[in-house]
Amino acid sequence: MSSIKSQDGEDTFKILVATDIHLGYLEKDPVRGNDTFVTFNEILDHAQKNEVDFVLLGGDLFHDNKPSRKTVHSCLESLRKYCMGDRPVQFEILSDQAVNFHYSKFPWVNYQDENLNISIPVFSIHGNHDDPTGADALCALDILSCAGLLNHFGRSTSVEKIDISPILLRKGRTKIALYGLGAIPDERLYRMFVNKQVTMLRPKEDEDSWFNLFVIHQNRSKHGATNYIPEQFLDDFINLVVWGHEHECKIAPFQNEQQRFYVSQPGSSVVTSLSPGEAVKKHIGLLHVKGKKMKMEKIALETVRTFHIEDIVLADHPDLFNPDNPNVTQAIQAFCMEKVELMLDTAERERLANPRQPEKPIIRLRVDYAGGFEPFSVHRFSQKYMHRVANPKDIIHFFRHREQKEKKGIDLNFGKLVSRPAEGMTLRVEDLVKQYFQTAEKKVQLSLLTERGMGEAVQEFVDKEEKDAIEELVKFQLEKTQRFLKERRTDAEEEKIDEEVRKFRESRKKNTEEEDKEVREAMIRARANRSEDEVLVAASSDEESMDMEMMGTSDGLSSMPSRGRGRARGRARGARGQNSTARGSSRRGRGTTSQESAGSRSSKSVRGKNMSIMDAFRSSKTDHSLNSFQSYSEDIIDADSDEEDTSFVPPSSKVNQRLPTMSSLNKRGSQSQASKGVDFESDEDDPFTSPATSRRTK
Repeated sequence: MSSIKSQDGEDTFKILVATDIHLGYLEKDPVRGNDTFVTFNEILDHAQKNEVDFVLLGGDLFHDNKPSRKTVHSCLESLRKYCMGDRPVQFEILSDQAVNFHYSKFPWVNYQDENLNISIPVFSIHGNHDDPTGADALCALDILSCAGLLNHFGRSTSVEKIDISPILLRKGRTKIALYGLGAIPDERLYRMFVNKQVTMLRPKEDEDSWFNLFVIHQNRSKHGATNYIPEQFLDDFINLVVWGHEHECKIAPFQNEQQRFYVSQPGSSVVTSLSPGEAVKKHIGLLHVKGKKMKMEKIALETVRTFHIEDIVLADHPDLFNPDNPNVTQAIQAFCMEKVELMLDTAERERLANPRQPEKPIIRLRVDYAGGFEPFSVHRFSQKYMHRVANPKDIIHFFRHREQKEKKGIDLNFGKLVSRPAEGMTLRVEDLVKQYFQTAEKKVQLSLLTERGMGEAVQEFVDKEEKDAIEELVKFQLEKTQRFLKERRTDAEEEKIDEEVRKFRESRKKNTEEEDKEVREAMIRARANRSEDEVLVAASSDEESMDMEMMGTSDGLSSMPSRGRGRARGRARGARGQNSTARGSSRRGRGTTSQESAGSRSSKSVRGKNMSIMDAFRSSKTDHSLNSFQSYSEDIIDADSDEEDTSFVPPSSKVNQRLPTMSSLNKRGSQSQASKGVDFESDEDDPFTSPATSRRTK
């Protein structure tokens, strides 16, 4: 450390690097509620003591998209305490700040604001937890930016093309090009990289003299065919990538052998999931950059609550546990208690070595009870550790590995579809859906819906995060089919009805324009239903008690179940797919008639909603007139809706259909790689190579 500090001077940048702080996580927990705020103060305290030039955050500063007042207040308090002062900022910005912060009402860095006194600037991208949403596309970071306490950068508003323009920083003779890209749905960003719709702009002058630092917040490990961002997608002129979103701490720079840049994954600052990756010791990084050389110093966080996790497989201990023994459950419980006590002893020794750590640790014991064993009462087990651990309800987790069943029929390999797409076409989500249903065995194929419509609905769900797209499309096509059957006056025989449904489906498949129109109408109705539900909740809240009294005194409605205020307001959207019997009350189901729900002020008349084909047909036989079709009503209020936009947004345009081969994507990796530089002390851990020349200029 002394040798590093001796080389710090007017030409050396000192940057504190951290990601995934998740302010506000479990803020209502009586034990862990303040953990995130305490650790954030420790991070900023390290920045102040080390006299860093600026703090660089890699996303997910907040845990919730709409943080509470307590969380926002604590964040503002910390930033004001540690980042404001009279110490001068030693670096300057050379790039056009109107481009770097073009979405802000104050498009300049906060320390250059004449009305603010900033000693430690904070630069941050947004993550998937605190990303911009709503009609104005605002996030919590924009509040901090407007207050002048943080510089929010790396934001992209386009879904068709992304141009990443760097913030150009200079301190003495060292120049840094700081690139940032806030969180974007992985599938969408993956497709944009494949279609060459992501461009990283470079300085026009002396492009090889810049230290290129890139901050990204995406999946690094592969969670699916396209649900991650491969490192090979990034440009090879980058020197260091700070990777957010992944919570396991791997802060020591690791070199990508193909692209030749280094990747640092700081991980989360607090434990937010009880997984093995979170049990790794938490660190932040002190990055030194001088010219084209760099050094990453690890700083262990002392205020993080310790987390210990261990796995037990009961089948691996046949000498201790016999599933045929009537007392085997008591033996398993005693064995688990012994394991928990050992972990508590280890946590206590660590806490004595570091008095800044919280007193109660987080303990997790995962028990695989496959092999004929039965789990014991977790609640009763947890009561014994209420005053000794921070997570008594989550100490024990029982799970059972299921044996792989022999698959029948055609197995569609999605990996091959993604890795070897056809030349000249772009692989999309709806293509996967269509191909899956076309190649699946007969019993799981679609008989009422069409592959095209279902694919478009899934695409809406993935690209635009329209949560109700699939549900609304299914309801829309179901109602349309019911109307078709009524108009045809088909006999009440299941075979004839199935035949008519098949003909109707085939006719829709041939008419692609009509199919696209159905998807658009379903999306419009999804947004309209949410807005209408919000209005109904607001309109009925003041009169609901009066309705209850009227219903209780009416002779004709005295036998009907009451609907209290809490029950109606607490109805979640997830209950839409249930039938009436599962909801417990026939009146609250979608199958109640309009006569039965005459006393409800919040019912919505929807024809044939949530009925089966046979039910719709039988109801039509009771009335021979087409115009006297008995309507059905809905008596469900959705109080969880948070979208008010009822306008329709068309699906993303199908541009750039040509898909380049993977060899063309990796052409940059075959360029000659010269030496990118050497560490200050020529350590093997910090070799750095100079970037390959890129012709893309800003």
